[in-house]
Amino acid sequence: MPDAPSTDDVGLSLSLRELRDHLQAFQDDYLADKSDETVGTYRRSLNSFEKWFVQQEPFRFTEDDIRDYKRYLMEERELSQVSVSTYLTALRRFCQYLTDIGGLEENPAKAVKGNRRPDSHSRSVLTEQDIEKLEEVLGNTAQLDKRDRAIVYLMLYAGLSEIEIVRADVEDLEHTLMGPVLRVQGKGRKVKDQEAPLDEPVLEAVEAYLDTRDDVHPEDPLFVSHGHRSDGKRLKTRSVRSRINGYLKQAGIKRKGVTPHSLTHTAALIWLNDGMPIEEVKQRMRHGTLDTTMIYYKKQGLLKRDPEEIEKLMS
Repeated sequence: MPDAPSTDDVGLSLSLRELRDHLQAFQDDYLADKSDETVGTYRRSLNSFEKWFVQQEPFRFTEDDIRDYKRYLMEERELSQVSVSTYLTALRRFCQYLTDIGGLEENPAKAVKGNRRPDSHSRSVLTEQDIEKLEEVLGNTAQLDKRDRAIVYLMLYAGLSEIEIVRADVEDLEHTLMGPVLRVQGKGRKVKDQEAPLDEPVLEAVEAYLDTRDDVHPEDPLFVSHGHRSDGKRLKTRSVRSRINGYLKQAGIKRKGVTPHSLTHTAALIWLNDGMPIEEVKQRMRHGTLDTTMIYYKKQGLLKRDPEEIEKLMS
């Protein structure tokens, strides 16, 4: 670890080399037990701060300096509220590291709050009309059609995310006393320690796809590429996103706020509209708190709204 930087009465002065040394020490010491995804998020966030840091003269790690950085993220880079909060969280943790090693008397970033996470997913859900149009463009004959249908069903009717889908292996599909489930490894987690129940239409779609593959082993990826160069290799999130975006456009339901992840958001609304208890929806969505599930509960009426009406409300 580098030596504690020298301080004066106001803030802290670091050269670019010193900053880089401390960023590396922060990563080595503070992020040692974090997942690769979490480390990657911190690295990207702090790389952004480093690029901005070199353009400042001087930067003293004061509360005003941190606020300047927040304004830069919001006004110049025009990042989303969630992204601004993510970047500030990384900087806040780094400032805490500098405080812990004696470089700062107190953490100046504590007083600079991130933007509030939007309390609804109004723009990022599909309506019943959207779902019907999406179902119409999904094929059900070729191997690729069956793979994509299974992926869409896992997101739309089982609430899985893209990362959970691409991490799944064949052996993660299990038949339990409570019914069929898929063991999943969510974002930021290191093991497959959660289960996603699979209703009959979802299970049928997944099994129909697996039936198209030859010599399938338990340790094989549940979803693989069928391209000439990458045939048989684990599907990547980028590919999943690209395929689903294609179907959204083909169905004519691609609009502002609607992304592949919209399918995952929509699953909660479908269950709530079907009368599923909110506690069960919380478990199925693998939400950490009931407050998160309540966001969907309050917005479940969007499922039956006209898509054009929603787009006007959100514009």
